[in-house]
Amino acid sequence: MAGPRDAHQPAAAGAPPALLESIPRLQDRLAGRLLILAHHYVQDEIVALADVVGDSLKLAQAAASRRDAEWIVLCGVRFMAESADILTAPEQAVCMPDAGAGCSMADMADPAAVARCWDELAALPGRTLPVTYINSAAEIKAFVGRHGGCVCTSSNAPHVMRWAFGQADRILFLPDQHLGRNTAHAQGIPPGEVALWSADGRGNGHDPARLAAARIVLWPGHCCVHQMFKRSHVTHFRRRAPEARIVVHPECAFEVVQAADLAGSTEFIIRTVREAPPGSHWVVGTELTLVDRLAARHADRRVEPLTRFGAHCGSMRRNRLPALRAVLEGLAAGAPPEPVVVPAAVAAPARLALERMLAVTA
Repeated sequence: MAGPRDAHQPAAAGAPPALLESIPRLQDRLAGRLLILAHHYVQDEIVALADVVGDSLKLAQAAASRRDAEWIVLCGVRFMAESADILTAPEQAVCMPDAGAGCSMADMADPAAVARCWDELAALPGRTLPVTYINSAAEIKAFVGRHGGCVCTSSNAPHVMRWAFGQADRILFLPDQHLGRNTAHAQGIPPGEVALWSADGRGNGHDPARLAAARIVLWPGHCCVHQMFKRSHVTHFRRRAPEARIVVHPECAFEVVQAADLAGSTEFIIRTVREAPPGSHWVVGTELTLVDRLAARHADRRVEPLTRFGAHCGSMRRNRLPALRAVLEGLAAGAPPEPVVVPAAVAAPARLALERMLAVTA
């Protein structure tokens, strides 16, 4: 059965009382068969009802560890549900309140384009190893798994990058160029040894000399939320509130990360604010729903977003209470929704890439 919900989760507010009351009743009816997972970026009313709240990796680990849950309802985006399906047992099923909630960054790595890139890199001297951010489609994880590579997260990317360089001369880093560039810099890799692949001929991806000299080849993907944060936003707060500490996610552009005081994963940002002293002032560069939640949860600290413009994840906001209730009603009535299913031919190599990550970061 589901574990106790996080006592620090916010109470749902603004939703109709009847809707709020109906979902816990359905959870009780499905006790022992149901696990609700929610990403940090979904709205407060969903977070308040979830059994586990976390980042992409934590949700995948939670799904894998709950072998008793017949149904796993993942409130997030599709690549997260795919990871959960890959890591769970065949008799378990994963579904979403809105199966159309995708991730634009994951979609930026088209498998056919990645294969063409790989063919060009394979022709260069030395061995290339692929590494993919967990924020990627199952087919990309499978590609990485088939070629001996590994998945990483924003928290363990430095560790995975060091492991990869122990196996190969060059890394193809998918799909987030900013996480790859920021991690490479933190590992002391100079800019001249980092190349940005470009499938349409822009950038330096097709310069054979540049590719041959590169230790890291970045796929040209990005997060549509974190790209909204600019160095000018950091400069603004330096002038307006010089006492403030600025923490950002490493999916932000290199110049933003360099201008900030701290950079780290979603869990790192949450922990940093939680452990900060009362009265401290924090400016946070990540998804706005989470920043507002941190501000409400830690009212004795001043917490504000680096910018509010464009900082909501529209896909995460597709996870709504009426859709969650509809899923649970279907489960309770024996009419489950269509599950997220990764084909076995894709799931097996994708699982290899995920398991390598768990092994090399253990």
